[in-house]
Amino acid sequence: MTLNRRLFTTLAASALAFGLVAPAIAAELEDIESAGTVKIGMLVDFPPFGIQDSAGKPDGYDADVAKALADYLGVDAQIVPVTGPNRIPYLLSGQVDVLVASLGVTEERAQKVDFSDPYAGISIAVYGDASVEVTDAAGLSGQAIAVTRASTQDSGVTGVAPEGTEIRRFDDDATAVQALMSGQVKLIGASNIVMSQIGAATGDRFDKKFDLSSQVQGIAVSPGSDALLDKVNAFVEQAKTDGMLDGIHEKWLGEPLPDFVKTAQ
Repeated sequence: MTLNRRLFTTLAASALAFGLVAPAIAAELEDIESAGTVKIGMLVDFPPFGIQDSAGKPDGYDADVAKALADYLGVDAQIVPVTGPNRIPYLLSGQVDVLVASLGVTEERAQKVDFSDPYAGISIAVYGDASVEVTDAAGLSGQAIAVTRASTQDSGVTGVAPEGTEIRRFDDDATAVQALMSGQVKLIGASNIVMSQIGAATGDRFDKKFDLSSQVQGIAVSPGSDALLDKVNAFVEQAKTDGMLDGIHEKWLGEPLPDFVKTAQ
């Protein structure tokens, strides 16, 4: 990176930090290939997508995808920990070249960054005791179901629950899950992340009943990083086709890549 580019990166980062408007810094594929390293921003506090291993190094679904992307590009991966609030500013200011950071694809975000085809997703479903047969919303009548208050799960369950459903609202995921585990309720509205964690701890005691909603996640690059985005999309397509993403998803979430991610564009 030249002196002028380093200075521009610093000024842009400062402008973003203070809420000022600054032009995004496009990541050039040729520069990444020449440097032999791609800087990848990743959350490390969003299990199982982003965690830290026992040695304090980034791990999880996104870490495996990030490393595979770097291999596809033929360069080393430099994983840079980011947070939810600073991940897009880090990208736009050139502090990272790309984000593999559990970034849900929304219209608002798409005005700031360019998204790849989806590589992951978060779904919300009704989940619960395997002995309870509930296959659709009508089956919730007469059942008690736990949700986290004012969450996506809450709005999803509330929106479909028929008369006779008892919705029990808790302050956080942990207490809602505890209500399920302790038998206070037989059902819970939960994300696939929470479901994978419960399944890992309890085996086949619980299962998914039916889906409520879903949101895909994309790998993000700064606007103008066209060659890099093309390469990232080629990677995502190959990783879906050859089963790599299925394997990574199975490793971290206990099931293959969901169909709503595989078929989304």
